[in-house]
Amino acid sequence: MNKHEEWRAANPERLKAYCRKYEKTFNGYLMRMYRNMKSRITGVQSRKAHLYQGKELMDKELFYEFAKCSPMFRTLFYQYEKSGYDQKLAPTPDRIDPTKGYSVENIQWVSHSENSRRGATSKQRKPNENTAT
Repeated sequence: MNKHEEWRAANPERLKAYCRKYEKTFNGYLMRMYRNMKSRITGVQSRKAHLYQGKELMDKELFYEFAKCSPMFRTLFYQYEKSGYDQKLAPTPDRIDPTKGYSVENIQWVSHSENSRRGATSKQRKPNENTAT
């Protein structure tokens, strides 16, 4: 075990605090977002795996460049930051066509609350079995 690994093992709480702080920076937020997208696509996040597994995921460097060059992403991130990191205002990638993956052509930037609202309204509702047809 090298010195870095020893420090990490001996200081788990300090490491967590550092990571939480880094993830609130522009680059840290992008790193976390990409890692979450990748875990959805690869099936690490089993919740709603059927919606993501096996779909396209753009290269990490392309994703970073795409986000950093996006005026909408920057606007949303700075609103999120200015709010004191209110999760509802956090920028998220919304897949325009949910049958496709995370590609430049299929992503638009929206706030977390907007993305959640869209997901809730686009769910296919089962017909009420108690209703006469």
